This record gives sequence, structure tokens and C-alpha cells, in this order.
Amino acid sequence: MKASLIPLLLLPFLAPAQDKGIHFEHELSWTAIQAKARAENKYIFVDCYTTWCGPCRFMSTTIFPTEQAGNYFNSKFINVKIQLDTTAKDDAHTKSWYADAHNLMTQYNVRAFPTYLVFTPDGQPLHRTVGSIGDPGMFIQVIGQAFDTSTAFYTQLAQYQAGRRDTAFVMKLAFQCVSVYDLKDGRAIFDTWLATQTHPYSEIGAFQLLDSYTTSPNDKTFAVFTDHAREVDSIMGPGYAQNRIVNLLFSAYYNPAVKAAHGGTPDWKAMQKTISQKYPAYAAEVTAKTKVEHYQSLNDWPHFQTAIIAYMQEYGAHVRPQSLNDYAWTVFQNCRDMTCVADALEWSKRSFADKPVPAFMDTYANILYKMGKKDDALTWEQKAVDNSATNDEKAGYQATIDKMKKGEKTWN
Repeated sequence: MKASLIPLLLLPFLAPAQDKGIHFEHELSWTAIQAKARAENKYIFVDCYTTWCGPCRFMSTTIFPTEQAGNYFNSKFINVKIQLDTTAKDDAHTKSWYADAHNLMTQYNVRAFPTYLVFTPDGQPLHRTVGSIGDPGMFIQVIGQAFDTSTAFYTQLAQYQAGRRDTAFVMKLAFQCVSVYDLKDGRAIFDTWLATQTHPYSEIGAFQLLDSYTTSPNDKTFAVFTDHAREVDSIMGPGYAQNRIVNLLFSAYYNPAVKAAHGGTPDWKAMQKTISQKYPAYAAEVTAKTKVEHYQSLNDWPHFQTAIIAYMQEYGAHVRPQSLNDYAWTVFQNCRDMTCVADALEWSKRSFADKPVPAFMDTYANILYKMGKKDDALTWEQKAVDNSATNDEKAGYQATIDKMKKGEKTWN
């Protein structure tokens, strides 16, 4: 009898805890939410999420339930969560939102998750921001930018649409469009800014904006990388222009090659010939890189090994530190040929030659360990620990040290 009373006795204590966080409207339609906002003179906070989004789950389980977030959002907003994907498990309420969710996603060009939208009490868009934030106080500050006319995204967009064109403002707004994943509006703003620039590759801030809006070899700014590589590299570091050219051409030509193969292996010679028609200086390198990415995406490790060795032998000097580390780690995890693993050790060592990056040192240590060089591996893994900035990083690398000392595998 006593055991059956325990859940009842706990209920009064559980209820206040459950009410501490943000209260989201789970029953109302979009029309009803707008009506409620007008009636209560509150703003509308919209969390645009998907069921597969890890950062979305983090916000829902860690930030939204906090008392600090609840106190702020419940006092100022009518809060609503909108699911922007569909699943077989969707309940009736989620399904009833399908049309409105699609319309909102299309109207506001929501392409990254989570995206947060803020509307005025009369339903006008006010602000937009993207991504997870690990501290409720910081999240409140970010959303609070909606109430500052110099930071509220849609307020500034309206100023641009009304004719404001001072260069600093236009540049700042173009950057903000990038940060909130709204290149649909951003591209016209960027073009306005670009028209005022004579040498947008001569200063890092200007170049970073140009770089952000160069997403295809068909963009007019692509020529900056091909025609002013020296100036670009002087700002961004050696090999940056070459790397960007190759990556942009890869993005442009890989999918058509895969589609033409109808599920088979792309015709690499035909792909290289097609690229050569417009970009002969880069066709061979792009094709070699595409083979690497293709076989890696298929988890076809024998072909990947052949492709990565050929690519690195010919074009390894062009590969930047992050990619060196990524390739080395992929080989470490998946390739059985120790000759290839030994090659990857050299790539890994190069990745942190100019800067002590803990994650890159960790890769180097793991490869040493797989090669049987345990003492050297422990030395470098300890350096990864010592150079780490957070306790979580240190703990992760320390766990690897513990495995190494026990003689356990650190790869799949």
C-alpha cells in the first residue's frame, strides 16, 4: 500500500519542475497562435526544427526546459514549435500543421535547423537566428536582438528594401544573411555591395563576404579565385584559392556524373573531359578528388585506398590541414593496408605542423598506435590532452590514453 502512494505523493513536487521551462503551445493552429498573440499583445517565438536534427534535440532537452529560459520567453512570447520534416510517427496535431509548416519554411526560406523566427504581436516578421546555443543566458541575449533595430534581421532587411544603401550597413546585412542561412535575400544585398567594390580580394573582411557568396563556378565572383589567386592566398594562406576552385568544381560536376552513371561507377574519363572544356588546368585534380569522395561515400574502402593514395601522391601539396586530418583519420579507421596507414601518418603530421591542434594530434597518436608505436602514441595523445581548451576534450583524449595503456583497439 505504501509503495502505491509514492507516485501520488511525488506529483505535487514534479509539476512545478515541469513548468519551469518555456511553455510551447501544442494544440493551437498557426491562425490561433497569431490571434492569441494579438489578444495578449505578445510576440511570437517559433522554433523551426526537424526530428533528425541533433542540435534541435539539444535545445529541447537542455535549454528550453530551464527556469531562466522559461521566465524570459513565457513573459514575452507565445511560443510554438514547428516540425519541418514528416515521419510515419507524426501525430494528428503535427499533421494538421503540415500545410502551415511548409508555407512558413518556403516563405522564410528556412534551410538550416534549428531556425528561430520572431514575429511581432500583429504577425510581422521581426528577427531570425540559427543554431543551438549551450547557455540559456546567451540564448536569451541572441533572441533579445529582436528588440534592437540595429540587430533585428527583418527590421534591417526592411530598411534595405526601403532604399538604405550605405556601404557599411549593406555589408553587415549581407554577412547577417549568411549567418542566418538566408542567401535568397542575401544574394541581392551582396550584389549591391559588390558593385561598390574595386578590389574585394584585397582585405580579409571584404574577401570573406565574397567567399561566402561564391557557391558555384557559375558565380561571377568565381573568377576572383582563378584570376587573383596570389592576392587571395596572401589573405587566406597558401593554397586557399586552389583548394576553393577544386571544391567548387567538384560540387558542380560530381552529381551530374553520378546521375549519368545510373547507379554504376561514374565515367571518370568523360567527367575529366567535360571539366577540361572550361577548366583544363583543374580537370585532372578535380577528377582525382572526386574519386576519393565518391568511394568514401560508398564505404568502398579498397577503391578509396587506391584513389586516396593516387590523389595524395599527385596533389597532396594542395591539401589543407583540415582535409589532411580528415583523410588520415578515414584511412586509420577503415584501411587495412598498413602501407596506406603509414602514408596517412605523414599526412597527419603535416596537418598540425604550423599549429598545435589537439584533434589533429589525436589522429597522429592513433595512427602511431595502430602501427604498433605505443610509446610514441602515448606521448602525442598526452600532447593532445595538454593542448585541449575544455575539460570535455581532455576527458575524451584521456579515455584514448587509457585504452592505449590497456592495449585495446582505438579504431573500428
